Amino acid sequence: MVSSSFNPRNVAGFFAKTAPAVISIGLVLVAWELYANISGMKPTVLPAPSRVFEQAMLNREALVDNAIPTVRATLIGFACSLSAAFALSMLVDFFQPLRRALFPIFIVSQTLPLVAIAPLVVLWFGFGLAPKIVLVALVTFFPMLVALVQGYEATEVEIGQMLRAMGAGRWRVFMLARLPSALPYFFAGLRISITYAVVGAIFAEYAGAAKGLGIYMLNAKNNFRPDLVLAAVCVSAALTLVLFGLTMLLQRLAMPWERAAGRQGPGKGPEA
Repeated sequence: MVSSSFNPRNVAGFFAKTAPAVISIGLVLVAWELYANISGMKPTVLPAPSRVFEQAMLNREALVDNAIPTVRATLIGFACSLSAAFALSMLVDFFQPLRRALFPIFIVSQTLPLVAIAPLVVLWFGFGLAPKIVLVALVTFFPMLVALVQGYEATEVEIGQMLRAMGAGRWRVFMLARLPSALPYFFAGLRISITYAVVGAIFAEYAGAAKGLGIYMLNAKNNFRPDLVLAAVCVSAALTLVLFGLTMLLQRLAMPWERAAGRQGPGKGPEA
């Protein structure tokens, strides 16, 4: 069989999946535009989407200039969070008493409101990159840790028993059975965490920064420019969507068997 990189059915499927979201967003924007123009509200109160887009284009250099520090803090903080979550998940899996000792602390860390903790983190670590990294790691660490630990526990007992019967040690069982079983859980936690990463960086910038989307929003708010605030919000939303899409792509690359199973359909085996 000759394989082709272009498949019309894949294109049709993509549009079928994205059409409802595009239509719903379009309807919201149209309703917003009509209400902003008909209601008589001033642009300083409720700017229309067209005005937000116009101001975003006019101030695109400033938006990009402030988005770069936010992206840098988000990626570095998320990388640190991911590394810590993976390392601690292995320790917790190998030493169960450590889980009972550390999980209550991690749960308490998630109850701390960002509005209260962000100024303290800035006070402790200064106005540089460090407080942003800490806050991003704080809000993204726990979902990934829980997802990984639950994924390890989802490993089928029979697989571990079979590997041990073949002479595999604990580390070998972890690498061959428990880690692959945790991949779907890991990527689910990754998608949840990545949506919080940009928010954590912006909160840190709100508390104290020289440049970034958070400080840009704060300055625009103080100057009574809601159109620029919404423009920065749209940029942060776009960054989050891009990062979310990258996690989906990474999952497809790391777990190609899921895509193959989806092509075969339910109840079909390799011989079908």
